[in-house]
Amino acid sequence: MSTKDFIEKDFYKVLGVPKDATEAEIKKAYRKLAREFHPDANKGNTRAEERFKEISEANDVLGDPKKRKEYDDARALFGNGGFRPGPGAGGGQFNFDLGDLFGGAGGAGGAQSGSFGGGLGDVFGGLFNRGGAGTTRTQPRRGQDVDTEVTLSFTEAIEGATVPLRMTSQAPCKACSGTGDKNGTPRVCPTCVGTGQVARGSGGGFSLTDPCPDCKGRGLIAEHPCAECSGSGRAKSSRTMQVRIPAGVTDGQRIRLRGKGAPGERGGPAGDLYVTVHVGEHKVFGRKGDNLTVTVPVTFTEAALGGEVRVPTLGGSPVTLKLPPGTPNGRTMRARGKGAARKDGSHGDLLITVKVSVPKDLSGKARDALEAYREATADEDPRAELFEAAKGE
Repeated sequence: MSTKDFIEKDFYKVLGVPKDATEAEIKKAYRKLAREFHPDANKGNTRAEERFKEISEANDVLGDPKKRKEYDDARALFGNGGFRPGPGAGGGQFNFDLGDLFGGAGGAGGAQSGSFGGGLGDVFGGLFNRGGAGTTRTQPRRGQDVDTEVTLSFTEAIEGATVPLRMTSQAPCKACSGTGDKNGTPRVCPTCVGTGQVARGSGGGFSLTDPCPDCKGRGLIAEHPCAECSGSGRAKSSRTMQVRIPAGVTDGQRIRLRGKGAPGERGGPAGDLYVTVHVGEHKVFGRKGDNLTVTVPVTFTEAALGGEVRVPTLGGSPVTLKLPPGTPNGRTMRARGKGAARKDGSHGDLLITVKVSVPKDLSGKARDALEAYREATADEDPRAELFEAAKGE
């Protein structure tokens, strides 16, 4: 989003809330509109897609207290959408550079900007990503995010595990202590005066910023570049971390660990670590969401007459499954609380599917018993209804 859009767009109107709306009211309005105009619910509707982008953009600003204050302060200064020129402006287009107004340039403009006491300088420092008047301080830089992968066993994924992860990322160069200069004495970049950014015109009278091309956004230039990092101040670093993977993770899940990525520069915060989890299969158990699954063989007599069957659980004591008489093959029963862990600390269930086991070899006694059973049930035809239904079609 451009600075011009930031100031001119009425985000309160986009969300349909008053300017004094609470955070809860803004969140409620956003969720309602996001559901209504979400692209998944409006296939092929380009207008709905544009509306969804506008809603998301508005929520990104108003849903963040810091951004909302900057937005409100800027619109208050510019008359809610445009700087109102005074009578002497001649009624024409009023082009100006905010850097001239608030950047502390020399001459009369610099004296005038000093009367604001730093308040507006803070506002526009946030909006335009530039420092206050005459600053030569090099800015802290956030470390890079790091992506890595880990493979867990089925049991580790269900119960959680602490695993060692070896990572390679950018870190301050040890040879030059992160300065980029082999003597440890880099100079402030004359192009950006240490800010790491340079201004460019936006065509609407505004001054936007880009990373400085001479120092690559560092704000410093090495007179004697370090041989290890070629003057960048950053070098590859390997380290091993013990990372706790929470219980209940699923195959392909991506976990974010804040502040565990590459170290920052010049006091900046570390980046984040993103861990993609791969989960192996289990010989006995499967998984459906938060529930575990298991198939349990039962004998014909257990299914027909009913009985009690012991069923294994993952990492716990077996449970006893009570089969009612006449249990059909393929019936699924539930053992509550024996599944995977959820975020709220509760557990899913264990889904137990009954599989009637047909013996391949029969003893003489067993065969005689089954022959007697077949004679006793000779008048019963389990396929009779099937044929009757087929005739009806």
